[in-house]
Formats: sequence, C-alpha cells, structure tokens
Amino acid sequence: MYEPIRAKSVHRTADDTRDSYPHRSREEELDIQLAGHLAALLAVTDELGDAEAGELIARQVARLRGAPPARHAGLRGSPAAELHRRAHALAGRALVVAASRADTAVAILAAGRMDAHTAALAGNPLLPTP
Repeated sequence: MYEPIRAKSVHRTADDTRDSYPHRSREEELDIQLAGHLAALLAVTDELGDAEAGELIARQVARLRGAPPARHAGLRGSPAAELHRRAHALAGRALVVAASRADTAVAILAAGRMDAHTAALAGNPLLPTP
C-alpha cells in the first residue's frame, strides 16, 4: 500500500553530532549585525555629505568586518530632513547592538551621531560631531 523510502532523509537524526556544520557565536552574530547597521548609517551619512563623520563610521565598520566598507556615491535625492531621520534611527539601532556587545567606542559614536541628527532636525546643525 505504501511505497518504501528509497532516498536518505534530509532531516537530522538524534545521533548526529552538532559539530557537523559551523556555528557562529553570539559575539560574531552581533558583530555582523552591528557592522550592517553602521554600513547603512555610513551610506546615509555619505549622502548627507558629512565626510568627517563618514570616516569615523567607516573606521568602525572596517574594524568589525576586517576590511574597509564599500562606499558609494549614489544619491537618491531625498530631502535632508528625511535623511537625518533615517540616520537617527540607524544610529539608534547601532547603539542598541553596541550596548549589548559592550562596544564602548561604537556606542559613543552612535550616541554622538544621534545627537548630531537630532540637532540637525531641530535646525542647529553646528553641534560638534564625536
């Protein structure tokens, strides 16, 4: 009535070892996530034309990834206020991940970028960047 299974199962069995495929540690996952948030923040920062802050962010991305980040000059033509809101949100995400992995340098950088974008949205873009 039933046809027998002729192929090997693709599912793991209880006696399979857990080391048969590579795993990432929590710290490695957080590094990847943090580098992604910072790379997105870098893209928005580059679009805003803030070269000094862009270099600070690029250094942190390079430290986390082990290679310098790809930078593009693709401008979307978005209004500055929208870019500042997006950058503020990305810096907030980076701050949360940096805090969870206890990365003080990135946490300070992200908090400073949040302050700078908040000031820019309030009409005071002359605040110093970290």
